[in-house]
Amino acid sequence: MKDFSILVVDDEERMRKLVKDFLKAKGYAIMEAEDGEMAIDVFEQNKTKIGLILLDVMMPKLDGWSVLRQIRQTSKVPIIMLTARAEEQDELFGFELGVDEYISKPFSPKILVARVEAILNRTYGDEEKTKDHNGIVIDEAGRTVSVDGKLIELSLREYELLKYLVDNENVALSRDKILNNVWNYDYYGDSRTIDSHIKKIRHKLGKKGKYIKTMRGVGYKFETK
Repeated sequence: MKDFSILVVDDEERMRKLVKDFLKAKGYAIMEAEDGEMAIDVFEQNKTKIGLILLDVMMPKLDGWSVLRQIRQTSKVPIIMLTARAEEQDELFGFELGVDEYISKPFSPKILVARVEAILNRTYGDEEKTKDHNGIVIDEAGRTVSVDGKLIELSLREYELLKYLVDNENVALSRDKILNNVWNYDYYGDSRTIDSHIKKIRHKLGKKGKYIKTMRGVGYKFETK
């Protein structure tokens, strides 16, 4: 659960430090932003590394509601709003925009940490079955693949082939080995069927398709570097 960072967004340095110190004590890596515009920049540059956002409502340049709207256009990352106001109408508005939780200021840092961990457990409880490879996320439980947050459609064989390559990241795999492990030992077809499946997978992965490297004279290798 702690392989990602928590983005703390608040224009008060004292508040950011308070939150950061308590979360760091629990082993979480922290990123910071002091206003809404910086929050958007930090998130866009670290989209695959941020697992949760603590977002203040009242901030200069861009308020929390505006930040929330922009992030929700491309991501479902859990967001906890930190607000000095606890009015019902505001909370309902936030939930409509996609807020996961509200915490009103002033708050107990220990309660904040407890809320954070509850949401992380709820969101990433089966994280061992969900693997993120630089924007390519494979959900083993649901047998789905998404690229930068967008689901892509793969046939069963394409899914199994991609998963086999990803599970053996940075390892050059021969066509025979791929056939034996993905198509099973009783497959007697032409190994060129692998090439056609790889071509389809690369196309569906878009720009991320470049991670599937052709190893001349050998086969293929999945590599994100």
